[in-house]
Amino acid sequence: MDWIQNSWESLSNWLQSVGAIMLELIGSFKLTDAIDILIVSFIIYSAIKLVRETRAEQLVKGLLVMLLAWFLSSYLQLYMIKSFFNYFFQFGLLAFLVVFQPEIRRALEQIGRSRITSGKGWFSMVSPKEAEQKKQQETKCINAVVEACASFQKSKTGALIVFEMQTKLGDIINTGTVVDAEPSAPLIGNIFWTKAPLHDGAMVVRGGKVYAAGCILPLTKSDSVSVDLGTRHRAAIGMSENSDAVVTVVSEETGQISIAVKGVLTRNYTRETLRSELEHLLLEGSEAGEKLTDKIPSIRKGKKR
Repeated sequence: MDWIQNSWESLSNWLQSVGAIMLELIGSFKLTDAIDILIVSFIIYSAIKLVRETRAEQLVKGLLVMLLAWFLSSYLQLYMIKSFFNYFFQFGLLAFLVVFQPEIRRALEQIGRSRITSGKGWFSMVSPKEAEQKKQQETKCINAVVEACASFQKSKTGALIVFEMQTKLGDIINTGTVVDAEPSAPLIGNIFWTKAPLHDGAMVVRGGKVYAAGCILPLTKSDSVSVDLGTRHRAAIGMSENSDAVVTVVSEETGQISIAVKGVLTRNYTRETLRSELEHLLLEGSEAGEKLTDKIPSIRKGKKR
């Protein structure tokens, strides 16, 4: 019975010590500490969200394995391996910037497109009249694109149309020919006519106008993309991965209409659903594109263009 009593007394003393420490921590806890914890938690959550289901996820796993090996080499006194890792991690920051350059660039672009940095969360310099004119121009462009894509769907004419959002696509536009014309279905039809000189490239829409055609887009490097997808669809996905652009694709082989946003390709659009989706993505704001990724699992169901 004595050992039970001694154990109970030890447990009581330990609980009292823990309680005293907790009370001391709570007493010294300030509002700035809560803000600090919330900011760090948000940064960690954003980093996990950024690398999840990308090539960076595998790189992070490899880095964690190397850190574990470094710790074990130190613990087991494996001097050669420890020296190797010491030299490696001396240049860890530089290696981190090189290896994660695409993800870091994407994160900085997302910060630049946020409401705080763009000013949308504070005030708007656009008058109601200008906003209405812009909306009318965007609606006119959407109608022209929808009519053209519906025609392409019937004739199985390939098309690749990029709607520029907040991220400017000057480098992409420079690879093609500037048109800067009012949108219309006949104009878009002429651009993607199979014997036209600009039909193989992408058409870029800026400010509700057909701004450039024959542009070259970057291809996606994602390993999760179906091997059945052709170059046109891979270019659409790649463009949406490298910017916040909304990309519409018409398959040359099947006539199927697709939309790529934030690296996700959704398919099987009709005239009505295409119009509804483009109005949602372009007229209701670029942040609506984030909701598109929840509609289908991924881009693995695609067929060759």
